[in-house]
Amino acid sequence: MAEAENTFRIPIGPIHPALKEPIRLSFQVEGERIVGVEIRTGFAHRGIEYMGMRRNLIQVLYLAERICGICSISHPIALTQAVEQAAGIEVPPRAQYIRVIISELERIHSHLLWAGVAAHELGFDTLLHLTWKVREKVLDILEELTGNRINYAIPIYGGVRRDIAPDQHPKVQDTIRYYRGLLDELLDTFLRDPSVEARTRGVGVLEPEEADALCAVGPTARASGLAKDVRQDRPYLAYGELGVKAITPRDWGLEPRGDVYDKIVVRLLEVGQSLDLIERALLEMPDGEITSFPKIPALLAHLKKAHGEGLGWHEAPRGEVIHYVRLEAGVEEPVVWKVKAPTYSNLMSWEPMFEGQEIADIPIIAASIDPCICCMDRVHMVRDGSEATMHKEELLRLSREKTRRITDHGSRITGLGGVR
Repeated sequence: MAEAENTFRIPIGPIHPALKEPIRLSFQVEGERIVGVEIRTGFAHRGIEYMGMRRNLIQVLYLAERICGICSISHPIALTQAVEQAAGIEVPPRAQYIRVIISELERIHSHLLWAGVAAHELGFDTLLHLTWKVREKVLDILEELTGNRINYAIPIYGGVRRDIAPDQHPKVQDTIRYYRGLLDELLDTFLRDPSVEARTRGVGVLEPEEADALCAVGPTARASGLAKDVRQDRPYLAYGELGVKAITPRDWGLEPRGDVYDKIVVRLLEVGQSLDLIERALLEMPDGEITSFPKIPALLAHLKKAHGEGLGWHEAPRGEVIHYVRLEAGVEEPVVWKVKAPTYSNLMSWEPMFEGQEIADIPIIAASIDPCICCMDRVHMVRDGSEATMHKEELLRLSREKTRRITDHGSRITGLGGVR
């Protein structure tokens, strides 16, 4: 990013009091106006994929759950689907519904957490404390159903670990009523408050064409008017039976502008949508088994014989999560495990969103895509005691080389024929 006359540079990160995770943003400003931004990642790579390819698939499931603490069912949902596809494992219908219920409860908790963070970035800490206070209710019901407030350990290959007992249904219904009673208040407080509107209307705009060209996903894309949602576009689990419509600002009677205000609209309306989905899933959930493999040794024996590749996906609160696995007979660990988190897709949306904005708007624009850097960052290396930061050109070269290696390996495995 070349510096023009009458401009100066403001570096933020990778370590900064305003940053929850390490990333470097370098802004070129003219007065108070941002005229350019450079995004540098590579400070938080944890090597989870590498570790996963050296553990058996049950152990990989625990790793997947810890890719992100806020989306701690999203990655296991995508991973289990990928492995089930590769290993030819059927999932009982009841388990599909239970996965949906836990996923939508997590969406509520994630969106409320984000709303509180957004309020804090706007300097509206009273609203932060309100949203985080009411978020406790959904964490309580998640603990009731799974045993944990975070990292629920619910999905297992072939089903789920825990059933939802009949005596727990009233508690879930009570949670639904609680949030339905609060939703109008939250919508009114966020969307009709003049100070919130002044700080978010026309701020961090992502035009529909930009969102499409940059492959934005989740609320970031839907706020720009792109009606894309994996639950709608490629139904999985029980979403096909329940039906999901991608929410955009038009559902609030607004023409999408793609600004921060629209991103608030989409997330709060999705809280209401999740309540409807949970209630329907609870009512329509069929009886039956919750797993195809009641005993873990039988599951491990089946997985060890599995031979093939699979792709799993999930509409996480931030957008679509994709997991790819390749399994080889006689090998306990996955031969290949690749994860694509939504922040990986949304990060480049920052560039047009920052362009032309004020310095004071940097925190709320950055927060508007709900970034999770540790989910997606995989570019800092330590090898033989020396460190190296990998930039775009080198990453592209290495990625292409790895794709060729995987393709060559796949062509040697009977019946696969490489990666498409």
